[in-house]
Parts: sequence; C-alpha cells; structure tokens
Amino acid sequence: MGAVEKPLYERDPDAYAAHIAEGNAKLPRKLVSADVLLFDQQGRVLLVDPNYKPGWDLPGGNVEANEPPATGALREVREELGLELSADELELLCVDWVSPHSRWDDWLKFIFGGPQLTESQIARLQIGDDEVAAFEFCSPSLAEQRIGNALWARVDAALRARQMGRAAYLHDGNSALSGPTA
Repeated sequence: MGAVEKPLYERDPDAYAAHIAEGNAKLPRKLVSADVLLFDQQGRVLLVDPNYKPGWDLPGGNVEANEPPATGALREVREELGLELSADELELLCVDWVSPHSRWDDWLKFIFGGPQLTESQIARLQIGDDEVAAFEFCSPSLAEQRIGNALWARVDAALRARQMGRAAYLHDGNSALSGPTA
C-alpha cells in the first residue's frame, strides 16, 4: 500500500484558504433582519413608526454583514430608541424564512423577546434615529391593526412562543414544521 497523501488543508494551508474563499464567494447570501418584542408594565407591545415605509413596526431592523442577529437587534434598538439592553435579556422567539418576493431576495427574519421595561427605562426612551417618526406601546389587538399581515404573523407566533417557552419556526408566516395553514 502506498502512502496516503495528506489532505490539502495540511499540505498547503494557503491553497486550502483560497479554495474556501472561492467556495464562499459562490454560496448564496440571505438578507437577515432582527426585531425585539418589548413590553410595558401593562403587557402592551412597543411599536415604532418608521418614516421610510407604511405601517408601524417592531424596534429592530436589518442585520449588517457578519453581524450576529441578536447583536444587530440590540444595535438597532439602541440606535432607534436609545435603549441599552444586553444579550442575556433577549430570548429567541421566532425565525421566519420569507421566500423571494417583489424585488427582494429570500430573507431570514428573527424576533427576539426582550424584557418588560421598567417605568424608568420607558421614561428614557427617545427617538435616536432619523428613520423613526414615533413610538408607542399598543395592545396586541391595536398592534395587529397597525402592522402588516406578514409582520403580524411573526408577532403572533412570537407571542405564542413566549407563552409556550418554545421558539417558532415559520416559512412565509406559517409554521414550517406543520406545513402551511388554510
């Protein structure tokens, strides 16, 4: 039996790194957003009114390249509302894979559950981003009226996940593990 040739990563680390970079460049990229579900002492949901699109939204937004979703969510909440939270205050409630639509590629949309805010945290909230025109705590029924159907499907799943203690995995707003609902 002849000698077994060492694998490329052992024989030529630079060639292996080039091979990985070439493969990485060919892999698909996905859009990623991360929002945070925050509540006041009455259990109302915090919504923001973005001035660049219709309807209200959760605090959060697009995740930057190579940024973990939870880090992106924390950054967006800080930028939009001046609210400092830590990663240990977040829990993953929902991930929705949104298929390509309109002119958008496919998207991974995360919703993290945040803490129930104290009165002093609420008093310190301030718009810190020129993309946000206003913010308001809303009952879930008012939130459903103010946000679009696609986001409401995620928020509703996140609210249920929060109660059940188990994150929801959706595909275009429907449970991905049980199939589309009628």
